[in-house]
Amino acid sequence: MRKRLTPLLYEVRACELCKSELEPRPVLQVSRKAKVLIAGQAPGSKVHASGVPFDDASGDRLRDWMGISRDTFYDASKIAILPMAFCYPGKGKSGDLPPPPRCAETWRDVILRELISIELTLIIGQYAIAWHMSLPKSQTLTDTVKSWRDLDSGLIPLPHPSPRNNIWLKKNSWFEIELIPKLKARVSNLLKN
Repeated sequence: MRKRLTPLLYEVRACELCKSELEPRPVLQVSRKAKVLIAGQAPGSKVHASGVPFDDASGDRLRDWMGISRDTFYDASKIAILPMAFCYPGKGKSGDLPPPPRCAETWRDVILRELISIELTLIIGQYAIAWHMSLPKSQTLTDTVKSWRDLDSGLIPLPHPSPRNNIWLKKNSWFEIELIPKLKARVSNLLKN
């Protein structure tokens, strides 16, 4: 059953499922016209404060990987941004906590059904990959990203663009040499139509 997107977004923005020490502030960007979907993890503390998705160093790197400007990135009619959890999950021992599953369980399928123009989904990080792809639990993030050529052309798994992944990027130079040029070309092709 389809819902209309505007009333659905009012429901999402009023959601308090994950209320914790921080007030809920759902952060997402969607439009039925968007052709590219960024399926991310959860907003960090800086994004929670600004209310703007990927308004941080991760976003700068992601826009560079995609070969697009901030204006294009924040044009909801072109780019949809749907994290696994819409609110900052809080701080853990070694970084941010993982996205709470109840957010995706409550909202993800119903919103994805409304995104009828998506032709490319960029799946960022292990939690989004686990949701969007059926993979053996033994498969590593590196193995998954390396298999990008073997996947449906509508899906591209990516490591998280966080500066915390600089070591991964240095160890996996093939990523920026092989995958990133193809990603930029695919995004450019989709957005000019």
